[in-house]
Amino acid sequence: MPMKLTILGSSSALPTSERFPSAHVLNAHERLYLIDCGEGTQMQLRKNKIRFGKINHIFISHLHGDHLFGLYGLLSTFSLMGRATPLHLYAPENYHDILFSHLSDFDIHLNYELDFIPLSGKDQIIILDDKYLTVTSFPLEHRVPAFGFLFKEKPYDRNITREAIEQYEIPGVRIPAIKKGEDYITKDGTVIKNEDITIAGKESLSYAYCSDTKYFKRLASFVKGVDLLYHESTFDMSMEELALTTGHSTTSDAAKTAENAGVKALIIGHFSARYRDINPLVEEARTIFPHTFPAIDGHTYDLEEMNKW
Repeated sequence: MPMKLTILGSSSALPTSERFPSAHVLNAHERLYLIDCGEGTQMQLRKNKIRFGKINHIFISHLHGDHLFGLYGLLSTFSLMGRATPLHLYAPENYHDILFSHLSDFDIHLNYELDFIPLSGKDQIIILDDKYLTVTSFPLEHRVPAFGFLFKEKPYDRNITREAIEQYEIPGVRIPAIKKGEDYITKDGTVIKNEDITIAGKESLSYAYCSDTKYFKRLASFVKGVDLLYHESTFDMSMEELALTTGHSTTSDAAKTAENAGVKALIIGHFSARYRDINPLVEEARTIFPHTFPAIDGHTYDLEEMNKW
């Protein structure tokens, strides 16, 4: 199954007439994962015909309004739509009391279970491990505790060759284990090595989300070799001092991280409202990391098609 990313918001703190605050939807095996939830997210979900009921996991990178002001309305909408299935919310640990206090203050009564998974620490931590994906959180360096997220497909099964099945008369009941990597033992006790009767399966895909952060070398190790990296690029290279002061990144910071991590493709976003035209930002990043693309509201990026971009 393909893995696709839809950008719902690519602006920083101030939305513009063309760019909403931060929000992404990752579609992996037809399961939807919402990453950050800035103001207007549910409007963007409707505009892009994304089904609310398929969102069961929401990831909040940090507690700044342009990354979560849309969450309260979305949670309320889920209730109004009659949601009954649990919703899993991953967010910095200090958000728990703030969130439930807000829901109480505004008389929002959820008719579904809200499972809060706290984020903390200075190392990578697996926060979700299901049939198809492993999701890891990792620390960023911003003015408040902030976290990035790595979404990685589980390895695909190997494919057993038809010739091997016929040659060794392999019964169907044994095929699932062989596809998982087991050797095959014939009736006379001969061991047939797995690599001799199978070929590698489809290559798994990975996506990393790095929201607000200043540049730090360790970040590249968290996102090493991913197929697609999203990295905030609030400012151009000339505003390096402001980026450092505010805990943000420039185009060169994002590109250097992508280059050092050896990622396949980079999407930059979280653009300051001062930039009406983002093309110069993309071109700056491409001087360091050529396979750079802009985050554009409403666009969907197919990770399997990245090499064709």
